[in-house]
Amino acid sequence: MAQSKKKDSAPPTVQYFAAVLRLLRERAGLTQDELGALMNYTGSAVSAVETCAKPPTDEFIDAAEKALDAGGLLRSAIKYLKLERYPAHFQGFVQLEQEALSVSSYCTHLIDGLLQTKEYARALFDYAFPPVDEEEVELLVAARMDRKALLDRKPVAVVSVVLEEGVLRRSIGGPEIMRPQYEHLIACAARSNVVVQVMPMSQAGHAGLAGPMTLLETPEETPLIYLEGQGKSILVSKPDEVGVLARRYAMIRSQALGPEESVVFIEQLMGEL
Repeated sequence: MAQSKKKDSAPPTVQYFAAVLRLLRERAGLTQDELGALMNYTGSAVSAVETCAKPPTDEFIDAAEKALDAGGLLRSAIKYLKLERYPAHFQGFVQLEQEALSVSSYCTHLIDGLLQTKEYARALFDYAFPPVDEEEVELLVAARMDRKALLDRKPVAVVSVVLEEGVLRRSIGGPEIMRPQYEHLIACAARSNVVVQVMPMSQAGHAGLAGPMTLLETPEETPLIYLEGQGKSILVSKPDEVGVLARRYAMIRSQALGPEESVVFIEQLMGEL
């Protein structure tokens, strides 16, 4: 009964993968233990995936693909299963983000996920409410790290991030987490396709006071605006509405510290730790 409940509550993509894996295994005349041995996994690990008790990792999928000689059938699921690792309200954005020509964000509470270290991302879940169990934290952090593929993708994507000073001063996880995070931001800013800017508190009034936003440019050169808060999201696509927010973002960038000044500012904060 418990296994049935887990299977029924699992995302459809996970359920479909589980069904295909079991079908291929049975067609090959293998038990779960036998397939696990071929994959260098335990039979219980195979069972956990087939019953949807645990979602398959990329490594598990690759091992199953080879063991069952699946002709790409299992490996092709990786792209879609990865989406299931993200919160439901974020899945559509991730697909757009990974294909975008450019991604420009204004962050008021946290460092943009594209520029977070693994330790910073993990520390954020210490403050989550309701609390998130450790297994889910691992999946969410891994998913966030997967997004960084955008930074090295070909063709190259341009990433611009404006961070409120308060974001940088919020000591998530303490100095041992923030120092490497500052170093990572500085390293990211040194990339030719990444621009990091800081909106200092001394800029008391500016165009970003209405809240955070992310501006995307699709492969078709269509601009879109993504707004998110409290587990809800809005994708703005109407040209007139996008135009207003895009112009607002341009003003935010002009009012923030320049890229070089911003790096110096982050270095100063790091020196204060």
